[in-house]
Amino acid sequence: MSIHKKQDVKKITTHQLQEMKNRGEKIAMLTAYDYSMAKLIDASGIDIILVGDSASNVMAGNETTLPITLDQMIYHASSVVKAVQRALVVVDLPFGSYQGSSGEALRSSIRIMKESGGHAVKLEGGSEVKDSVQRILTAGIPVMGHLGLTPQSIYKFGTYSVRAKEEAEANKLMEDAKLLQECGCFALVLEKIPATLAKQVAGSLHIPVIGIGAGPDVDGQVLVMQDMLGITQEFKPRFLRRYADLATITTNAVSQYVDDVKNKSFPNKEEMY
Repeated sequence: MSIHKKQDVKKITTHQLQEMKNRGEKIAMLTAYDYSMAKLIDASGIDIILVGDSASNVMAGNETTLPITLDQMIYHASSVVKAVQRALVVVDLPFGSYQGSSGEALRSSIRIMKESGGHAVKLEGGSEVKDSVQRILTAGIPVMGHLGLTPQSIYKFGTYSVRAKEEAEANKLMEDAKLLQECGCFALVLEKIPATLAKQVAGSLHIPVIGIGAGPDVDGQVLVMQDMLGITQEFKPRFLRRYADLATITTNAVSQYVDDVKNKSFPNKEEMY
């Protein structure tokens, strides 16, 4: 286990991520939405923390990512940034905060950077968001792209199933990936696409490609923290590996606490003043 103490912290930057790809070192990325968990994840040696719009699901209980607002994303991101010493903090632009115009995309991104202290923004889409990506970059704000399964477009596709299985969609994804690189994105997330296609994309781009449900032949991996820690129980996609069962640990601990309070064994003499 690598715990990064204050004196040996080396801040991760977009430049360092590029160097990691160049030398074949895999990039580890997880989501976080609050101070306490972000502090633990950062100290464990994670490279990128994504303040994802998945907060809409795992923090707010919404069925989709669509309801979360820009103000709410800024709240989550500012909580995370306060905890982080090492990781690069990327913040999702939520649905409705960038699709209207490139000017709106820039204003939303500036708000995230100024009000949360985040280090970069992420947005979904390819050619359709080209103008927004370029406009955000003119302000010196790093942009991470996101292709494949794009959860903000769930009602357009009508399913969370694997994307780009057909040749036409696969070709468009490859074109969009190259376009986002040309626009100046520092990295790209590929979600739930065939592993062979993801390997092609990562091999044809010089920027890092982070996968979620995209196989092993990309430059890094990302998971939702609540999923990989076993806090969420109902979500069981093939790509998810659970590294803990915090749902069981937590419910057992709380049940024990309730019992101790009810039977008057908490607090004991050592726990009083």
